[in-house]
Amino acid sequence: MKTEMIQQETLKEAVRLLQEGEVVAIPTETVYGLAGDATSETAVRRIFAAKGRPSDNPLIVHVASVEQAKQFVTHIPDVAAQLMDTFWPGALTIILESNGRASSLVTAGLDTIGLRMPDHPLALQLIEATGLGLAAPSANRSGKPSPTSSAHVAHDLSGRIAAIVDGGETGIGVESTVIDCTTNPPVILRPGGVTREQIESVIGNTALDPALSMKDQTPKAPGMKYTHYAPEATLSVVAGDLSFLQQLIDEARQNGQKTGVILFDGEDIEADVRCFLGTTMETAAQRLYDCLRRFDQTTVDQIFVRDLSEEGVGLAVRNRLHKAAGGRIIRP
Repeated sequence: MKTEMIQQETLKEAVRLLQEGEVVAIPTETVYGLAGDATSETAVRRIFAAKGRPSDNPLIVHVASVEQAKQFVTHIPDVAAQLMDTFWPGALTIILESNGRASSLVTAGLDTIGLRMPDHPLALQLIEATGLGLAAPSANRSGKPSPTSSAHVAHDLSGRIAAIVDGGETGIGVESTVIDCTTNPPVILRPGGVTREQIESVIGNTALDPALSMKDQTPKAPGMKYTHYAPEATLSVVAGDLSFLQQLIDEARQNGQKTGVILFDGEDIEADVRCFLGTTMETAAQRLYDCLRRFDQTTVDQIFVRDLSEEGVGLAVRNRLHKAAGGRIIRP
């Protein structure tokens, strides 16, 4: 299959392909998504096939309005309506009771469905033009770092999907927050672009799902699989100071291994390959996946990164790093 690169001025071609049941990579403000008609079993199967993704992992349905969201759910409780009013369009996926309109492959057989209204003009334009709710997991091979540019998508999926809509680099860089509004209190299943603090300022107390840090749970949301977002080299999270981090790198190099390290600007650590996340957790979120992908273009054997704070969007960045490391934490 030849994968077509579609620019904004030729967006009608992407609309046609989506309406015909093909899958198309589209930009959002978080990461690129691999979009297909959420009501079409054929389209959803093509998504799973392109990604090599397990079918027990549910997909998020992207909509262009609250009215369109209502087409996929039994009802919208008050707490969900408050979140939609505040954070849509935006990086928040809301889990509600499904009415069965979406393919059962989208919901992985669950009686719930995740819905999001993306804050990206091209994504919204495509959803509106097709008239479809678009199931759209991240547009990468399953388990690998999510794509934040059309070049990342092309690297992973060229020849496996019909087209890629080129929308430049994404803004937020990590996926949406997923919150289950079928429970009381609502439960955050995946931290992301909207922080827990922001959510609680609107609806009050929330809980964090224990499955965020546990193996072999049945996922209610994407990204809850234990190992995810992983680079080719072995990634380790280091729970220690900079001197301990340098010690680990030096030991690995003495053992003949080529080392990589992920740092914030201003941190002075020596390694064979260094990748910097900027000065804030917001820039870290934007750069994280590109950083992990850059290591795949090198010959490093081991990658090290210091553990992060869970404050604000740091909760999401830390979650992705721990998933990418497969839970591998080195302590002093």
